[in-house]
Amino acid sequence: MPAEHEPEPGTAPEPARTPAPSRAAASAAPRPVPSWARKGDGDGGQTPGSADTDEADGAKSRRFPSVTRDTARPEGGGRAAPGDAPAPARQWPMLAVLAATAAGLLLTAVGHPRGGCLLIGIAMIAGSVMRRVLPSVGMLAVRSRFTDMVTYGLLGVAITLLALVMEPNGLDIPFMETVVRFTVR
Repeated sequence: MPAEHEPEPGTAPEPARTPAPSRAAASAAPRPVPSWARKGDGDGGQTPGSADTDEADGAKSRRFPSVTRDTARPEGGGRAAPGDAPAPARQWPMLAVLAATAAGLLLTAVGHPRGGCLLIGIAMIAGSVMRRVLPSVGMLAVRSRFTDMVTYGLLGVAITLLALVMEPNGLDIPFMETVVRFTVR
């Protein structure tokens, strides 16, 4: 009969078990900060693989990294006010569009649907204009500048037109009745 600590013939020996580090010990050890996460190094959101492919003369590699960890911030997505300003002041373009939209919803709720929808449409058009004119609009920047302008502009124009053709005494657009008939049917 073989001894209990000896493996049976034809089987691999069990590896020696080492105790796992405790959570406190694992969290106490400082983790190295990857180069793409360091502040102020001018990477502009480079991904982790790009720091390893630097050339000897210090130039960054143009090769796309094999693993990406983050997405790029949309152009113009920085603060709309200096960093020492309070948080609401840094996001004033988004807050202006949201405030006008909330006022439009309130107007609609109290019984003035045409005025409320017009205000919402104008707020969206103003968001499109701000996205085009201002260099930095904070959280109003979601996609590329062109895509944001087109999206906000088309939604604003559509909402404004729908508010203008709203009954009673709406603006008479000859083809609108045909369009509504085909879309609702």
